[in-house]
Amino acid sequence: MPDLRPVLYVNGLFLLMLGVAMQVPVLVDANYHNPDWQVFLAASLASIFAGGGLVLSTRGYDTRLEMRQAFLLTVSTWLVLPAFGALPFVFSELDLGYTEAFFEAMSGLTTTGATVIVGLDHAPPGILIWRSLLQWLGGIGIIVMAVAVMPMLQVGGMQLFRLESSDTSDKIVPRVTEYIGALAALYVGLTALCAVALGLAGLSAFDAVAHAMTTIATGGFSTSDASVGMFGSASVDIIVTLFMIVGSLPFVLYIQAARGRPLLLWRDDQVRLFLLLVVVLVVMLATWLWMTRDFTLPSALRFTAFNVVSVMTGTGYATADYNAWGSFAVAVFFVIMFIGGCAGSTSCGIKIFRFHVLVALTRAQIRRLFQPHGVFVPRYNGRPLPESVGGSVMSFLFLFLVIFLLLTLVLVATGLDFVTAISGAGSALANVGPGLGDIIGPAGNYQSLPATAKWFLALGMLLGRLELFTVLVLLTPGFWRA
Repeated sequence: MPDLRPVLYVNGLFLLMLGVAMQVPVLVDANYHNPDWQVFLAASLASIFAGGGLVLSTRGYDTRLEMRQAFLLTVSTWLVLPAFGALPFVFSELDLGYTEAFFEAMSGLTTTGATVIVGLDHAPPGILIWRSLLQWLGGIGIIVMAVAVMPMLQVGGMQLFRLESSDTSDKIVPRVTEYIGALAALYVGLTALCAVALGLAGLSAFDAVAHAMTTIATGGFSTSDASVGMFGSASVDIIVTLFMIVGSLPFVLYIQAARGRPLLLWRDDQVRLFLLLVVVLVVMLATWLWMTRDFTLPSALRFTAFNVVSVMTGTGYATADYNAWGSFAVAVFFVIMFIGGCAGSTSCGIKIFRFHVLVALTRAQIRRLFQPHGVFVPRYNGRPLPESVGGSVMSFLFLFLVIFLLLTLVLVATGLDFVTAISGAGSALANVGPGLGDIIGPAGNYQSLPATAKWFLALGMLLGRLELFTVLVLLTPGFWRA
């Protein structure tokens, strides 16, 4: 049995941070004279009390983590924080049940963006800012996890981005703590820049800040049931589209660009593939809408660019009901929800680098068929791919497919129709948010789903956000016997 004291200690620290973060909606509700400030204050005190108790009872022990403790810490953190982050939803004037509240909090922290709240336009301001803050905190947590934790755990090929050896992250800053500090400063700076741009485009300060946080985090929570479509502004659509792309590129490369190496951003294989896919998909779908639907070409480009980037990056915003665009558009959106953005970003999904690795492995294998005695080494960013990375990526893709099919079957068993079940499973695992169909499509939400389905979808969000293996390894008997 691994020593749980370091795990509990760090969980306590995170709960303290969560409790402090709850003071933001306390101030917002108090400013708007909404009585829910008392709910947030009580939830904040409960989180601080629980976190402080864990810290005080486990302090003084060695906090360095071995491998099993790192797995336990990663999973437990993403369970404990939603459990406490759900408290304001339960006791606010929304009066959600704990199932719905946990679903909303898990969706926020994993930056999925699926919601069970109806009537966002009239929801308390503290609740709206808390939803955005959950996604914003989840976004920075995902970046840190992707560059500092997942490479160490060697999950799904993420060892490719190990700080000690990757060309894209080597010698950026002398120590990991300084590197995380640089990431946090960059994250705050980009959020502020997005908020200013949205304010200049005509949004109120409240809406600008709320949407800036969920845009950079590629989360997708909005302050309206109509999402970003509520504003009906081309300039807002363009700004949000650009910052969704910014949030989907590797943050480590932004730091290198700021340190005088801007060309590394363009030279990165996954960045180029991501941008190429965005351009191809937008042009293809916009052309199809222009030729087959009542869209002008500028309008088709505006709506397809926004919604393609939103779904592909896992943000989940919507400016139109693409279910009404026809079966071809629906099929495109279903496929691209699995793609995701780049590793080391706030984006989710399978990730672009895994598709690049898969293509490199396939190309090498095909060349071996023609030249059996030749030596063909698959490469990534010009460097040979280690065999462990190729095997990890193939295992991840296989497991993703298996879990996707199993989750779909489970959701069908709870009473959901096939379209809702299959798109809900895909949306949860890829952390996208909206699915397909009239119930959970871009014009609907998850409120009417059975409680059992919501718990399974929350589990899917956790699995998808933590790269599958991180969670499933805890279920193996060998993990606890090691």
